[in-house]
Amino acid sequence: MKFAHLRVDGQSTPRLAAVFDDSAVFLDDIIDDAPRDLQDLIEKGDEEYDRVRALALNAVSHGATLTPLDELRYSSAVLRPPQIIAIGANYAAHSSELKLRSESAATVFSLWPNSLTGHESTITWATDQTTQVDYEAEVGVIIGRAARNVAVQDALDYVFGYTVVNDITARDLQFSEAQWSRCKSFDGFTPTGPVVVTADEVGDPQDLWLTTHVDGRLLQDASSGDMVRTVAEIIAYLSTTSTLLPGTLISTGSPGGAGYSRKPPVFLRDRSTVTVAIDKIGLLTTHCRAL
Repeated sequence: MKFAHLRVDGQSTPRLAAVFDDSAVFLDDIIDDAPRDLQDLIEKGDEEYDRVRALALNAVSHGATLTPLDELRYSSAVLRPPQIIAIGANYAAHSSELKLRSESAATVFSLWPNSLTGHESTITWATDQTTQVDYEAEVGVIIGRAARNVAVQDALDYVFGYTVVNDITARDLQFSEAQWSRCKSFDGFTPTGPVVVTADEVGDPQDLWLTTHVDGRLLQDASSGDMVRTVAEIIAYLSTTSTLLPGTLISTGSPGGAGYSRKPPVFLRDRSTVTVAIDKIGLLTTHCRAL
């Protein structure tokens, strides 16, 4: 099933919706006690998901009003996650092109919640803060139930679903500071969406194709099978020291093709449009304004 946080044009508060092809039904239109957002749905557990799924499918089959997606506005595919965890240098090609060391352990850092934004949003940055804004296509993993000390072979059982993430990065800040959180956590620098697709519809997360187009030019084109550490290995690794709470978003690293490494470099600029696509999940577009 596919879920999104959507709003009617002119509304400021997103509402949780179930997405069917090119239309959506707002859950609070068909369920009196509908979960208020995806985080609420996940925290209430499997029984709540089964109930919501059954009611949504039944409502649509009996003629519930569906709104075309092109009449709606997207918010971030995840809202109120307890944590946003990012994995760095998780594709050998990307690590090499940025001249990053290959560590024996995973590179882990946090993204700040103010960085979350949705499909078709416009992000801004001040040119006196950064002039090297880069794109990074990533598979986003949403944890469905508390995970602590899970084995690799069981790790995918803890996944609720997947989304598309564009891990936008101010490279000049990244290489001037020891930690990577600030350079990737400008307001709006973590677009997610357009939807969250439940794990049963995605299947193997190592069998997905990622692409990035900037102003119509294909710049990233790779398989999630090229990850240094698989999604299951990442979940198992993180869970050895911390409980991964339901709703946690994990951004699993980007393949090669970053703008920083190109000759000449290709950075996002004023009025750029960047589109990240992952098959089985969706297509995430972000517009840019440099101020």
